[in-house]
Amino acid sequence: MQLTECEPTAEGVVMEPPRSDGFLESSCGVGDSAASLDIANESSEEESTGEREEEIGAHNKVASSTRATEVPAEQTSNTQTVNAQRPNSLSVAAAVAAAEPGLWTTQGDAEVKLRMEDSGLAAETPLTVNQMFTSAVERFGNYTALSWKKGEQQKSLNYRDYYQTCRNAAKSFLKLGLQRYHGVGILGFNSAEWFIADIGAILAGGFAVGIYTTNSPEACQYVAENCKANIIVVENHKQLQKILQVEDKLPHLKAIIQYKDALKEKRPNLYTWAEFMELGRNEPDAPLDAIISSQKPNQCCTLIYTSGTTGQPKGVMLSHDNLTWTALSTSRHVRLTDATQAQESVVSYLPLSHIAAQMVDIWVTMRVGGATYFAQPDALKGSLVDTLKEVRPTAFMGVPRVWEKMQEKMKSVGAKSSTVRRKVAAWAKDVGLQTNLTKMNQNGAAGRTTLSYQLAKKLVFKKVRKALGLDRCNKCYTGAAPITKDTLEFFLSLDIPLYELYGMSESTGPHTISLPDAFKLTSCGKEIPGCKTRLHKPDEEGNGEICFWGRHVFMGYLNMPEKTEEALDAEGWLHSGDLGKHDENGFLFITGRIKELIITAGGENIPPVPIEDAVKEAVPLISNAMLIGDKRKFLSMLLTIKCKVNADTGDPEDELSPEAVDFCRRLGSNATRVSEIAGGRDRAIHTAIQDGINRVNEKATSNAQRIQKWIILDRDFSVGGGELGPTMKLKRPVVVKMYKEQIENFYKELPTPTTPDNPLPPK
Repeated sequence: MQLTECEPTAEGVVMEPPRSDGFLESSCGVGDSAASLDIANESSEEESTGEREEEIGAHNKVASSTRATEVPAEQTSNTQTVNAQRPNSLSVAAAVAAAEPGLWTTQGDAEVKLRMEDSGLAAETPLTVNQMFTSAVERFGNYTALSWKKGEQQKSLNYRDYYQTCRNAAKSFLKLGLQRYHGVGILGFNSAEWFIADIGAILAGGFAVGIYTTNSPEACQYVAENCKANIIVVENHKQLQKILQVEDKLPHLKAIIQYKDALKEKRPNLYTWAEFMELGRNEPDAPLDAIISSQKPNQCCTLIYTSGTTGQPKGVMLSHDNLTWTALSTSRHVRLTDATQAQESVVSYLPLSHIAAQMVDIWVTMRVGGATYFAQPDALKGSLVDTLKEVRPTAFMGVPRVWEKMQEKMKSVGAKSSTVRRKVAAWAKDVGLQTNLTKMNQNGAAGRTTLSYQLAKKLVFKKVRKALGLDRCNKCYTGAAPITKDTLEFFLSLDIPLYELYGMSESTGPHTISLPDAFKLTSCGKEIPGCKTRLHKPDEEGNGEICFWGRHVFMGYLNMPEKTEEALDAEGWLHSGDLGKHDENGFLFITGRIKELIITAGGENIPPVPIEDAVKEAVPLISNAMLIGDKRKFLSMLLTIKCKVNADTGDPEDELSPEAVDFCRRLGSNATRVSEIAGGRDRAIHTAIQDGINRVNEKATSNAQRIQKWIILDRDFSVGGGELGPTMKLKRPVVVKMYKEQIENFYKELPTPTTPDNPLPPK
């Protein structure tokens, strides 16, 4: 590919020479089996399009930045050397002096070598965000791009006006003094203003930086300081107060913009959204056009900050090409249609500071001219289904907790139905599950024409989809965190297959995605086109660390050379920190996380997630389960009970969920509150949980993997409580610290008795 195929102003872009059959192909775990896939994580997300919540194991760490990088002979045959020396970062002077940029950098103003191939999707011409956006305007100018409710009125922007509004915002940012390669922090719930601020920051030559709305003032300060934020955009007075508390500690900050609600006080350099947009309205186009024309696909434009469950958050540097190419590969893979044929629509509600939401809601949708509808701020507290029923999206991404909540609600409603309705629903679910499992096992070849299936669809499946607002949605995704097999089978039985996707912030979101004709329960599918997977140091069962290669791999962590070296090895492969294996058909299965592996005092390596999922499946009363046992003589477990959630705060309440109450009644318990069960207070419930754990223990692969002790905690885990991250991923180090006393008590006493005649723990 010639450099002139990029825009004329981007002649400095350096791309990796085409390769045909070299190192990548010979060492790839999947090889050519990467069929087409889908997208959407928390998960995955993990993520899974997920954020990188744990530090990558030290065993991934490569030589220090001053040591020469050794390039395999196979790679040098097809690729110019990756750099005689691996740089911490590329200063402007070093970049000029070097023959070409490397595959990574930690400096915000540097460039990287794009991982181009000589054919296929990885050979597509690199684009900047502006180029992708202007292309969308040319093709879909009059189509709805963004839509939201203001009171009872529906407002919208078409692609042409959307682009002009983003340019206006960019000129306003420049007027406020936004400097090249400095951040624009965005702190608030999903909205048109969020998108416009994000893209406006990129067009103006800054970095778009999402900040989690759950962040403390100190956490906001860290992100703003780290990205040298010149401007911070906040949603309302509540978020504004966080920034004002730390304003004097942000030397680069020049202005704050509040995009919702009236200002409660006037302060210097504090603007309403209307005032902000007015600043750039009459500014000339030339300065902005000059900045846009100087941008290159291999330069950073967005920072995604990891949640920082261990240590400070890391700023994941994503290039223009990371965003635009990943959007292309994903949209092709999941077979989205261009608006000129049939417009796709999505609902934006997941945190936009997370790459999964950005990729789905902003970039993939823009690529095909889709329409993004904004949910209400209380979406996750109950209003999401109302928005889904109004919008009827064609594609929907949910983190596992969203699907679990839907499952719980439907079970609760179903339990109150008449006997006849319950019997019909049970019959239909059995038909749906068997039909879909047959189709899955035959890779989509089985026809869905049986009379019983057609009848079940008419009587049950269509009504369920309509009630959920998913009657037009043939692409339902889950990611950003692990999802249980029980939840997957529940929706599959209702003829709603959930397609798992997996990736991370460092892979610009998706790396693998399941498809209707490439789908296996509990697998996260196969790679999106143009990407490759390698399993590092697989064991005798084929489990190894999952490593990524492709144009979706990030540039590096901003100003963190050591952390970057832990994530990217000497050959440029991204190490995920996740353990996985492939089946005989090339489907990827996540089997654990290196940092989450429990290594007992006896030296046995135990992945906790499968055991935790098995307990939740065995005892439907359990909401969260966390296995304990690192450096301990035996395994123990912290359990929480399903309960109601406060609609305003999102905090767990003491009152049991309807599903939990039904479970208790079936056991002969009258409990209606968590406090009546926690700590072994209810004999019937305690016995039922122990029976479930006994069943799990019977299937353990070794005695070391048996759960010896457990306790029910007084309250469920939550984001507000600190136990869960923004995508509902368990923060294990935080939980261990919070419940240190309970954990220590496990190992002071004898194991929990497992005999039926002595079911209660010793006092």
